[in-house]
Amino acid sequence: MQKPTFLATIAAAALAISSLTASAQMTDPMVGGAAMYPTKTIVANALNSPIHTTLVAAVKAAGLVDTLNSAGPFTVFAPTDDAFSKLPAGTVDTLVMPENKDTLTKILTYHVVAGNVSSRQLVAMIKKGHGKAELKTVQGETLTASLSGKNVILTDAKGGTATVTTADVFQSNGVIHVIDTVLMPN
Repeated sequence: MQKPTFLATIAAAALAISSLTASAQMTDPMVGGAAMYPTKTIVANALNSPIHTTLVAAVKAAGLVDTLNSAGPFTVFAPTDDAFSKLPAGTVDTLVMPENKDTLTKILTYHVVAGNVSSRQLVAMIKKGHGKAELKTVQGETLTASLSGKNVILTDAKGGTATVTTADVFQSNGVIHVIDTVLMPN
């Protein structure tokens, strides 16, 4: 058996370093300028996102923190603060009132699909469905996904649409896809 040459040892070390560098670069996209970590839960990462403060407040008001911290997995279409600001004035303040918890829960769970659906899987589902994929939400109703160019578009029960602006933010208990509009169930 031959002993490795000096050059072979250097080449193996270089390959190992490049492999480590490549795996270190395989991280979640930044959301609102904040790092997202695949080892944290959906709630833990959302708490770090400066563009999801309204969503976090709504999740807390609805009592969904424990659910979204559980094992899941969940696919969450997460509206940004700007998405919530598109709602009529006073809507969010009204929804987070204790007497509106059921309505708030219905809206928030309409943004959640059981399982771990990556953007690649979602696009494949759309193509397999000849341009549309129906996603059953945890709330019980359906979201329809389609493509507009390379963008994934979600259509809610009322005909409103949201665009996925940041896809594949992987979590320890699922995946988040950031969206630009709050989706509404019937």
